[in-house]
Amino acid sequence: MQFQTILQAGSKGAGMDFLPLILILGVFFLFIILPQMRKQKKAKAYLTMLKKGDFIITTGGLHGKIVSIGETHIVIEFEEGRAKVEKNAISMEMTMAAYKPKEEVPAP
Repeated sequence: MQFQTILQAGSKGAGMDFLPLILILGVFFLFIILPQMRKQKKAKAYLTMLKKGDFIITTGGLHGKIVSIGETHIVIEFEEGRAKVEKNAISMEMTMAAYKPKEEVPAP
């Protein structure tokens, strides 16, 4: 009798043992994986929109203007000369912050 009650109690909670694990994985996906996927998609779209004459900043901190665009690389012009860099070396966040159009402040 006592053995049967132990088996019945264990069978009721067997499905509930995985609920915390499922919830943790769901939260992990929502707060870590999903935002990272959005960021990668946005960066990829930014790299495809680059064109000749755009000003950019590389991840190394070099500022320059795009001279030519290849399939996997970009030639940028600096004050000292030119350099060929990979497209992946362009920092979208830094470029957008540095070359964002400045809002006009109304005159007092």
